[in-house]
Amino acid sequence: QAAAGSSARGKGSADPVGSFLAWCGRAGVELSPKVRLSREGAVAGYGLLAAEQLEAGEVLVTVPRTALLSQHTSSIRGLLQEAQESLQSQSGWVPLLLALLHEYTASSSWWQPYFSLWQDFRSLDHPMFWPEEERTRLLQGTGIPEAVDKDLANIHLEYSSIILPFMESHPDIFDPKVHTLELYKQLVAFVMAYSFQEPLEEEDEDDKGPNPPMMVPVADILNHVANHNANLEYTPQCLQMVSTQPVSKGQEIFNTYGQMANWQLLHMYGFAEPYPGNTNDTADVQMVTLRRAALQRAKSEAEQQLVREQWDLLCQLEMVGEEGAFVLGWDEVLTEEELSMTLKVLCMSEAEFQEYKAQAGWEDDSEDEENLTLSKEALSRLKAPCKKLLYDSVLLTLESYRSDLKAEQELLDNKEAFEKLSGREQQALHVRYGQKRILHQVLEVLG
Repeated sequence: QAAAGSSARGKGSADPVGSFLAWCGRAGVELSPKVRLSREGAVAGYGLLAAEQLEAGEVLVTVPRTALLSQHTSSIRGLLQEAQESLQSQSGWVPLLLALLHEYTASSSWWQPYFSLWQDFRSLDHPMFWPEEERTRLLQGTGIPEAVDKDLANIHLEYSSIILPFMESHPDIFDPKVHTLELYKQLVAFVMAYSFQEPLEEEDEDDKGPNPPMMVPVADILNHVANHNANLEYTPQCLQMVSTQPVSKGQEIFNTYGQMANWQLLHMYGFAEPYPGNTNDTADVQMVTLRRAALQRAKSEAEQQLVREQWDLLCQLEMVGEEGAFVLGWDEVLTEEELSMTLKVLCMSEAEFQEYKAQAGWEDDSEDEENLTLSKEALSRLKAPCKKLLYDSVLLTLESYRSDLKAEQELLDNKEAFEKLSGREQQALHVRYGQKRILHQVLEVLG
């Protein structure tokens, strides 16, 4: 999502957009004369608008690889290369973040006009910056508070165990009083919201991890919607933003950040799409919720013990895990194999389970193949015990939120009341409402 920095940082230009566009000219970044960078008419902060009618397949922006900001183009790339073994982390982002720490604070940085679009990152309003109480109150049940807790733990760990030792070994370049944990956290959010990762070639997919993230000037200013009208294409020499459908004069040009549910958009980018815009929205049912529902319906200690054994086998088969979730979309279950298998095993009798276990779970499932595509219609055809178990699990999931669907529907229907909400309350409402709509839809199908 485009940021909303209102002016250049103190040492930047009074006209950040003008300075940035002048820098683009020097850097070889080419904007089509048919587009313009603007605040006016953009859904958030900056955006790219069509200055003339566009057809599908038009090149809107060309960014040479020399203009990209990454660990390989930063002025400290040599240091980062030398230290690459010690800079490995769970996120894989540390080299880029060190490059950003340096370039963002170095007055002589080639990328200063690029950074001037973000005055001080206050426009980044990811849930990681919300007070914990507000995060819990607005987002409980959505999966975001848990994701943020993991992020914050990783950020603190990376900063203390990797970033600080590296900075201390290069005191001529880094100063922990300037390159603070708080700035590091803001840059993590900046990378979350604005960076791109080049897709791997098919032949490389199995052999190596994902490409490291990089910053792509101009391309990162485009906002996102599920029904987008442009996307980024990669060539050996440059990256190009290309229109994918006709765009009328004055309309905003939207990129896609991928097939992302609203909770992912708010967590990673700081915004969500209002219902019913996000066709990629999903709702999660935690895997352990199915175990809880199965244990609740077990009438005796022996039945409860059977559920625990069934769960253990599902863990061994890597169908479930303590932190996993079953993902429900608008039209189908996205984790269909895992959910089908889990419902099947947790609904077995003692005798059926012992026979299944004796075959190590590998019996011929060919007759079940058609049941693996869990469309809405397929959910309605589940066997009664499986239906009941899933129904109970969805009810338990709905209980984890702090408000019900009806109250949220009323808020969305009342324009005056909705507009009185803070920006954070509005975004959180979009996330909760979409998830609950999907969960209620599943209840209707199962009922």
